[in-house]
Amino acid sequence: MRTVAVLPVKRFGAAKQRLSAGLDAPARARLAEAMVRDVLDALGRARGLDGVVVVTSEPRAAGAAREAGAEVLADEREAGQSPAAALGVALARDRGAERALLVPGDCPALDPGDVEALLAEPGDPPAVTIVPDRHGTGTNALLLAPPDAIAPAFGEGSFARHVDAARAAAALLTVREPPSLLLDVDTTEDLAALRAQARVGPHTAAALEATAPVG
Repeated sequence: MRTVAVLPVKRFGAAKQRLSAGLDAPARARLAEAMVRDVLDALGRARGLDGVVVVTSEPRAAGAAREAGAEVLADEREAGQSPAAALGVALARDRGAERALLVPGDCPALDPGDVEALLAEPGDPPAVTIVPDRHGTGTNALLLAPPDAIAPAFGEGSFARHVDAARAAAALLTVREPPSLLLDVDTTEDLAALRAQARVGPHTAAALEATAPVG
């Protein structure tokens, strides 16, 4: 089944504002870029993906995407993660994808094996696989067959919204918790959990090593 990953990426200068208590603006931008590069590396090594689309208005993210062999779609409106994801889904569908894997750019521990396990999910369309965040309230990945099986609705409380949408669409609903996709980095608590990880991507590890906390 032809599957395309969709990765929405916010401008690095505007990213990770909730980390401001622990990191200054340049450090937040460096960390955001490093995490995106590690996610792209992991997706590039995952068997079963037929392409990656990065939706962004950030030049450095676009450059990293092209270096990784991904397609870049300009996020001209910059209206948020869900609208950007929807743009990528539409492009994936137009490219003939039968499934779309929506992943965030801030899961720098992402393991290609966890991606491959998600892609091995059985089930004829319509089917929706949801990966929650470590708190069980947000959404860290969606596998949609077909790509527009449901509309992405990320943000606070998105796990429940995606469950409700899948049920309303009469889709086969599966919830999975691959370890490397459970930790996204939005808060200082998430950052502390990331620093405690035994394994993170090399770009993120270097950014953390070079970063001195605020204060």
